[in-house]
Amino acid sequence: MLTTRFAARLGASATRRLGATYTQARSLNVFSSERLVGKNILVTGASSGIGASTAELFAKAGSNVVLLARRRANLDEVKAKCEATHAEAGYAGSKVVVIEADMQDRKALDTVLDKTEGLKLDVLVNNAGLVRGREHVGAEADIDVMFNTNVIGLIQLTQNVVRDFKKRNTGLIVNLGSVAGIESYPGGSIYCATKFAVHAFTDSLRHELIDTNVRIAEILPGMVETEFSVVRYRGDQGRADNEYKGITPLTGADVAEQIVWVASRPEHVQVANILMFPSQQSAATRNWRRPE
Repeated sequence: MLTTRFAARLGASATRRLGATYTQARSLNVFSSERLVGKNILVTGASSGIGASTAELFAKAGSNVVLLARRRANLDEVKAKCEATHAEAGYAGSKVVVIEADMQDRKALDTVLDKTEGLKLDVLVNNAGLVRGREHVGAEADIDVMFNTNVIGLIQLTQNVVRDFKKRNTGLIVNLGSVAGIESYPGGSIYCATKFAVHAFTDSLRHELIDTNVRIAEILPGMVETEFSVVRYRGDQGRADNEYKGITPLTGADVAEQIVWVASRPEHVQVANILMFPSQQSAATRNWRRPE
C-alpha cells in the first residue's frame, strides 16, 4: 500500500495510477500465465531444444500449440509431452497440432496457415535455425542452408503471418536471434551474417508495424546447450561438448521462460529484445571457464 505521506506528495490522480499499477504487479505471480490460456501459438523448430521447451511451457500455461519442424518422429514425441502437460495442468481440452515442414521449402511455408486445424494464431515463435561448421566463410552448401533456413524461411513465414495479424490488428512475433546477431566472431561469418539479418529484420518490422497492435520481440541468447553445437560439428558430440567445457550454459528451458514471459505481457506492452547469457559469459567470445 502507498503510505499516506507519499500519497499526499503525489496527488490523488497519480496515487490512483500507482495504486492500480501496484495492484496489477501483485497479481503477476507466475508469468501472468492466465493471459495465455486459450491462445494459439506456432513454434518453429519445435522438434527439440529451445523449440520443444517453449512448446511445453506454453502448454503448461494452457495455450494451444502448433508444432512445426522437419522431423516427424521428434514432433510426435513433443506433441505427446505437450498433451500430457495440458492434462496435468488442467487444460485437457487444449489442442496440439503438428505440421511437418522444412523452413527451406517455400511452397510448404505458404500452406502453413491452412494446416493449423482452424486455429487463428496469436503468437508466432520463429525459433528454427542452425549453424554449420567453424570454417572461415565455409562451403557453398552450408551457406545456402543457413541463409535459407535462418533468414529466407523466417522472413517468408513471418510475412504470411503478419498479413493475417494486420487484418485482425493483433498478434505477437518472437524471433530467436543470437548474440551473434550483434557481435560477429571468427569462424562464424555466415552464421553471424544470418543472425545480423534477423536482428535487422526484426527491428525494421517493429518500426513498420508501429501503427498496429502487432508486437515484435527478439530473444538474443549466448551459449545454449542444445543440439545446436552437435549440428555445427556435423554430429561430433565430443567437439560439441568441448564448447561448454568449464561453463554452465543456458538450457532450452531457460530461453523458453523468456519467450513465454514476453508473450504473457499485457497487449499494450512490447518487449523489444532480451539479451541473455550464462553467468560466465559476457559477450560472444568472452567467457570464463572453470579450471579442470
